[in-house]
Amino acid sequence: MRKIIKTEKAPEAIGPYSQAVIAENFVFTAGQIAILPETGKVIEGGLVEQTQQVLDNLKAILEEAGTNISSVVKTTVYLTKPEDFAPMNEVYARCFTNEPPARTTVFISSLPKGVLVEIDAIARL
Repeated sequence: MRKIIKTEKAPEAIGPYSQAVIAENFVFTAGQIAILPETGKVIEGGLVEQTQQVLDNLKAILEEAGTNISSVVKTTVYLTKPEDFAPMNEVYARCFTNEPPARTTVFISSLPKGVLVEIDAIARL
């Protein structure tokens, strides 16, 4: 089984990819950045505000797929600056309070639209 997930409650894909794909009993999300779904623009603010928006976007996609953030088993976080790790981690910890998923954090030189953080997720249905 393979199903494409699309919701207006999260930003539209900015390239030739889907917001998420269901395969078997898993949801694989595309990387989410801090874009407001209502405007299609990057939110104002710094790393904390961007991380919260990214997680809100992931929640909306997962809900559209029929699951939720507590079903996430793995995330990958992309950051552009090592000093952003601690503030991102604080916001992330508020989202994943009980039995957090496995996670990989990668530092890269830049992200789409100049954002500071991107996160993708794998969740169970």
